[in-house]
Amino acid sequence: MKIYYTNVGFFKRHYITKVLEAALDYLSQPSEQLEVSVSFVGEDEIRELNKEYRNNDNVTDVLSFPAVENPDRGVINVEEHAADLNPETWLLNLGDIIICLPRAKAQAKEYGHCLKREVAFLALHSMLHLLGYDHMNDEDEQQMTSLQKQILDKLNIKRTK
Repeated sequence: MKIYYTNVGFFKRHYITKVLEAALDYLSQPSEQLEVSVSFVGEDEIRELNKEYRNNDNVTDVLSFPAVENPDRGVINVEEHAADLNPETWLLNLGDIIICLPRAKAQAKEYGHCLKREVAFLALHSMLHLLGYDHMNDEDEQQMTSLQKQILDKLNIKRTK
């Protein structure tokens, strides 16, 4: 998987890459054929994006902007998206992950775990959205929560410090 980073330090890049690759592997996605962008922004910028694209004038922790649809949440068949491939890399862009770093820091403190764990959770949560998962009803929320826990547990990323 190719990941384009904006405003993300080297250490966090390595950590996020590990989490996103683990998610794709766990879900049997064709990671070698996929790309995604990950950005850290401040509260003002995420609020503006949330207002513009979701009609919600609030600061949020993470936003996901899927570039392809995967309504059945299955393994993505890249050949079915041939027209959507990046002509420079010939990879399928899943979309954008935008994390509000100040909100992530506040939530890490609130939940009593380290910032690395919170950033890992937010990146994973957003990646699942890019793959078609959501939490609009109880069943979908349980599925998404279960996947997040299984993937983070596999990486030994725990909620405690």
